[in-house]
Amino acid sequence: MRPPAMLRRAAAALALALGLLAAAPASAFYLPGVAPNDFHKKDPLLVKVNKLTSTKTQLPYSYYSLPFCKPDTIVDSAENLGEVLRGDRIENSPYVFEMREPKMCQIVCRASIDDKQAKELKEKIGDEYRVNMILDNLPLVVPIAWQDRDAVVYQGGYHVGVKGQYAGSKEEKVFIHNHLTFLVKYHKDETTELSRIVGFEVKPFSINHQFEGQWNDKNTRLITCDPHASKLVTNSDTPQEVEAGKEIIFTYDVGFEESDVKWASRWDTYLLMTDDQIHWFSIVNSLMIVLFLSGMVAMIMLRTLYRDISRYNQLETEEEAQEETGWKLVHGDVFRPPVNSDLLCVCVGTGVQFFGMLLVTMIFAVLGFLSPSNRGGLMTAMLLTWVLMGLFAGYASSRFYKMFKGSEWKSITLKTAFLFPGIAFGIFFILNALIWGEKSSGAVPFTTMFALVLLWFGISVPLVFVGSYLGFKQPAIEAPVKTNKIPRQVPEQAWYMNPAFTILIGGILPFGAVFIELFFILTSIWLHQFYYIFGFLFLVFIILIITCAEITIVLCYFQLCSEDYNWWWRSYLTSGSSAIYLFLYAGFYFFTKLQITKLVSGILYFGYMLLASFAFCVLTGTIGFCACFWFTRLIYSSVKID
Repeated sequence: MRPPAMLRRAAAALALALGLLAAAPASAFYLPGVAPNDFHKKDPLLVKVNKLTSTKTQLPYSYYSLPFCKPDTIVDSAENLGEVLRGDRIENSPYVFEMREPKMCQIVCRASIDDKQAKELKEKIGDEYRVNMILDNLPLVVPIAWQDRDAVVYQGGYHVGVKGQYAGSKEEKVFIHNHLTFLVKYHKDETTELSRIVGFEVKPFSINHQFEGQWNDKNTRLITCDPHASKLVTNSDTPQEVEAGKEIIFTYDVGFEESDVKWASRWDTYLLMTDDQIHWFSIVNSLMIVLFLSGMVAMIMLRTLYRDISRYNQLETEEEAQEETGWKLVHGDVFRPPVNSDLLCVCVGTGVQFFGMLLVTMIFAVLGFLSPSNRGGLMTAMLLTWVLMGLFAGYASSRFYKMFKGSEWKSITLKTAFLFPGIAFGIFFILNALIWGEKSSGAVPFTTMFALVLLWFGISVPLVFVGSYLGFKQPAIEAPVKTNKIPRQVPEQAWYMNPAFTILIGGILPFGAVFIELFFILTSIWLHQFYYIFGFLFLVFIILIITCAEITIVLCYFQLCSEDYNWWWRSYLTSGSSAIYLFLYAGFYFFTKLQITKLVSGILYFGYMLLASFAFCVLTGTIGFCACFWFTRLIYSSVKID
């Protein structure tokens, strides 16, 4: 494919992303393939419970790991691979509503807690765990009014309880939220009288319930919550303390409110949970700066290169050629195979696999197939596309391996199939063992682990072999110039051309292209917020490709002008070094934005961020290497070599 055609297709992709992004606020949010549920009046509404989550520990737990009320039989909902890996544990609950039938002061159960249960409750409340519920695929939210402006934001899930003090006492106590006031918002069709759920909210309260006479399960009449006496729970002035041996009565109210919001737009409330004006302005500002820098760099490079090539081609005498210095002098060594060429081929092949995975996943996300309403869909899609892209990983690694005069294609195939996935699986297994030790529901069960290994060995490895076989059958990539038998001595380099210095400098610009978007991605992952601006993410991905390519080409050009022809690994590490800044930024984010105090939680955070940084290095390094490879072939095929 010629470069103009590539540019036209890239421009078309950018236009598509921008068009979809611009259309998002104007049109309703809709996930292809999901049909709405219609409810008649008094139809049962089944509330499901999900994991308990905390931004302080990052360790999810099953809802029924705490002494909450249980249904007669606990039934697990079917979960996809992504949901299991996220730690979701979706189960039925004792909360059953009837459509458009308000109920007040409904008793769920009365529970007596022992020492162990009281300790667990106090720990979870101290770690600010939240209860997550689901109704008609909508997550439960708590409306919170902003003090400085007339607006309402929504918090995902309600806190298990709170810490506080009685009036006139300095002793800190722990109180549980045992009364829930639910509000179900619905959109009604006036012609059919059918309703669709468009909102699911709750206000939690802590109240020390009192009752008359003997306890008779759900027929007991409460003194503290009696709709017949117009006594409803509206505050937590008499809270329920968590103490061993004390009984806790769990109750709830449910109200229904008609809404103008249509079903297709019901997720807008969740996706606009924060003030995104700063988000949009920051991203656009960052993109403009990076685009401006990229344009300047590209213009300088094109003018300088054009002058160099014209001057070299005008040299007529042998004396003039001998006196000339610059990148033309190393033409006999520039395509000499590098040290550890096998490892470089593996890294490039893995990078191609990453690139394909991200590209396909982001296209599906921009088109709306991987929205937050499709729980676990994003992670499932990334895993499946990673496995399928093994074909391209094997093809790319074997093509470069054959160019470096390699003959053992099966060896390079095995390394490509097992090096990065093996390292990633090893880190994941260790971190999963730590989660198991904490008895968290976030620990991946054995069956899921087996499924991951099956995907790896049953699909990914064979596809890598197929790709390698096809790549090795192709004719070897020929260098535009011949390589000398005796390597040329590299002259002493200036301090600013030191490999370590140029590599570290080269990673700054690619990191600068993504660090603002990185903040929102980290917030989505570690602070349990929804990430949905995939159109902008796609644009940032395009900008990342451009900056990685340009900074690597510029530094490679300076290196060749200094008569240093060892560019293979340096081109890979120049843009790949942006992963160092990513990991450093992850550390900065940990200490400034997160409140993690547990050692295991800290290990989990840095373990996963190390894995993400490693993947980012492989991706950006491959982009820089491929750009530099294209650049060197282009310039050395453009000059006359005697």
